[in-house]
Amino acid sequence: MNSITADRYFYIVGRFLLGLYFLLPGLAKVFLFQDNLDVVVLREVPFPTFSLSLVAIAQIFFGTMLMVGKYVYMGALVLAVVTLLINFYIHDFWNMAGDANQAHETQNFVKNLGIFAGLLVLSKRSAQA
Repeated sequence: MNSITADRYFYIVGRFLLGLYFLLPGLAKVFLFQDNLDVVVLREVPFPTFSLSLVAIAQIFFGTMLMVGKYVYMGALVLAVVTLLINFYIHDFWNMAGDANQAHETQNFVKNLGIFAGLLVLSKRSAQA
């Protein structure tokens, strides 16, 4: 397999896995709406029902689009914004001094920065394709 062929397969697999990373939590937000809404309300997200619904729709739609290779540029950018908002509101480790979950939320925050970076790279790559 030459490097061009490998690059193509790596791009497709990576794009698919990033899409799956958003599709599954989006579906969980729908099927476990009240549980997720309780967390969103607890974290004082503005317009909790609307915000949760919008994030679920974005994750399901754009996650699926990444997986099938459609609207990749727009999807990667929308999901990057969603990831930053989730980090800011849900994984706010800086507000958890002394809480046993602070280390876990810090880990989630940093992990999401890696996902954010991957989405930026994907958006750049798809804009060139």
